[in-house]
Amino acid sequence: MTTFDPQLLKAYFVCGSQDVPAGQFVPTVKAALAAGITAFQFRDKGQRSQLTEEERVATAITLRNLCADAGVPFIVDDDVELAQMTKADGIHVGQSDEKIQAVIQAVGGQMFIGLSCSNQAEILAANAIDGIDYYGSGPVFPTGSKADADPVIGLAGLKQLVGLSTRPIVGIGGITVTDLPDVIKAGAAGSAVISMIAASSDIAITVGAMLDA
Repeated sequence: MTTFDPQLLKAYFVCGSQDVPAGQFVPTVKAALAAGITAFQFRDKGQRSQLTEEERVATAITLRNLCADAGVPFIVDDDVELAQMTKADGIHVGQSDEKIQAVIQAVGGQMFIGLSCSNQAEILAANAIDGIDYYGSGPVFPTGSKADADPVIGLAGLKQLVGLSTRPIVGIGGITVTDLPDVIKAGAAGSAVISMIAASSDIAITVGAMLDA
């Protein structure tokens, strides 16, 4: 089990087959690992996923092994069974996903746990629950990567949530390279991004900017 460290949130890449051209999922993650991402979240879901269930499991195992070789935590989005099957380092769940208490009961002590919290009430409720390691808060900016995204909170909203939180926060949602320093200034431990890396013309430069922010 990878021990949770807030530094892991610095350059956090979230990706699934729906976020890249056909056949480019594994190569994109390989390039991101080579560039120095600090965490990878396997988030393959939605109607635009290009994988069958069998392919999804096989790809998760492949990426889990690549992450292990690179010394980068492998995190599964909202799937306790897949997280356990791949011996993931972490799991991340949203407010509408599997209930956080059930996730903690299932995998607490086996892997670290992240929870999406987009407003003051969600942060305060989560602060009262033992067993969560970090929060993902946003969307900081408008995003096209999630059809069900919460209302935009902006940098001021992110700063407010950081002030209320008893745990480290990673900023998520619509973050671009030029926004990275402002996300850190707002108090976040790092940025979690999809398209900023998945659609980058130079992944090494993009990830370098995340590490330098």
